[in-house]
Amino acid sequence: MGHRADIHFLLNGQEVTLDKVGAGDTLLDHLRLQRRLTGTKEGCAEGDCGACTVLVGRLSGGALRYETVNACIRFMASLDGCHVVTIEYLAGADGRMHPVQQAMVEHHGSQCGFCTPGFVMSLYALWMQNPNPSETEIETAIQGNLCRCTGYEPIIRAARAISDYGNPAQDALNAERAAVTTRLADLADHRRVEMSDGQSRAILPADLDDLAAVLETHPDATIVAGATDVGLWVTKFLRTISPAVFISHLEELRQISRDDEAIRLGAGVSYSASADVLCAEYPHLREYWDRIAGWQIRNMGTIGGNVANGSPIGDTPPVLIALGAEVILRKGAGRRTLPIEDYFIDYGKQDLAPGEFVERIDIPHSRADTLHSAYKISKRRDEDISSVAAGFSITLEKGMITAARIAFGGMAATPKRAAKVEAALIGAPWAEASLRDAAARMPEDFTPLSDWRASADYRMRAAQNLLRRFWLEHSEQAAPVRLLRA
Repeated sequence: MGHRADIHFLLNGQEVTLDKVGAGDTLLDHLRLQRRLTGTKEGCAEGDCGACTVLVGRLSGGALRYETVNACIRFMASLDGCHVVTIEYLAGADGRMHPVQQAMVEHHGSQCGFCTPGFVMSLYALWMQNPNPSETEIETAIQGNLCRCTGYEPIIRAARAISDYGNPAQDALNAERAAVTTRLADLADHRRVEMSDGQSRAILPADLDDLAAVLETHPDATIVAGATDVGLWVTKFLRTISPAVFISHLEELRQISRDDEAIRLGAGVSYSASADVLCAEYPHLREYWDRIAGWQIRNMGTIGGNVANGSPIGDTPPVLIALGAEVILRKGAGRRTLPIEDYFIDYGKQDLAPGEFVERIDIPHSRADTLHSAYKISKRRDEDISSVAAGFSITLEKGMITAARIAFGGMAATPKRAAKVEAALIGAPWAEASLRDAAARMPEDFTPLSDWRASADYRMRAAQNLLRRFWLEHSEQAAPVRLLRA
């Protein structure tokens, strides 16, 4: 197989080769400090404000796909074989502004201008995918972009008007798509990459089997998938993550498949990539999925990573537990399967042996006799950390509750099932009183903590009230318990 000690990628129109790259080197620092491409801004350094938004294109199944990402927490080592597009690349050969920029000017979408390049890149990605988006689609695309002075209404007006100034089919990025696809294919040699900058070391396995071999040799290495969590270890906590093993390029981990038993998601499948298949099977997840961070983070972050890091406030574990998902763990050539709730042992502790990693997550198919809901309680509606996250699945037969899976995040040291609540429901009639009585058992399952996100009392009351909300949503009363965006 052989190794190499450098990465190759395209930056706008230029091919770049780097042989001194540390595990924690970020794309934002490279753009601003090494390339003087200062249109990409640094705001929050944690993937929240969107000022650093760029596009990254990667081949997947032979097709070239561009996505918005946060350059502040995107590590350089993960860019091997990619095409990075910054705001500077939007300038026309004759100096004219890009249609997205022209729309922002004409509709007064910028005041101080600091956030504007990030907004332009997010709207550019949306326009390339959908030239005539709805207001909801526009709002979803810019969830991860923060503007403190302009106000969002003129930005939304600009987003609606982009196609008045150009046609995405004639855009330069589309015009060169075939050529870029060929160039990226030529860069892919499927060899392991091992490189360093001083004592900071980065490893990109050649394939899935090579990943297993690398982790057996380096069982204490930091595994980096989307870096939406690990990125903050570097930018906020100044932690050293070396040696780091990067896996976002591994095609095997980005596979989605279905069979008679389950939907099977490779651990490297992003939130964005999983959305359509999961929401087609489980429509209740659509609104919930769109509330996971912002578009850039959903493009980068992986479901496998969200599970693997064991956070008690992770967005996906409560939902996956409620759906009866299983996690497939691999070490070397061996694999084992766990119910996903059994993976979480205690705060900061998971059922994961040295050198073992999350390879896949299996989600059983929906059943016609089971009701589902997913809830996220947070201070902000969009792009915020959960105070309480919940997944409910309740099975009915002839008006009786025959099975219940109810899981919460933010209520304990790990994502956890509400065992006493479930026991109170099973065998009870499908009635409001049954859910009210079950909610009274919640303190037997959880003793939540108070922190800056929510008090213990608030968390408990919110969790109990979600049972009533579940009843109101699924009962024949059809009460208006939520506001849906158009």
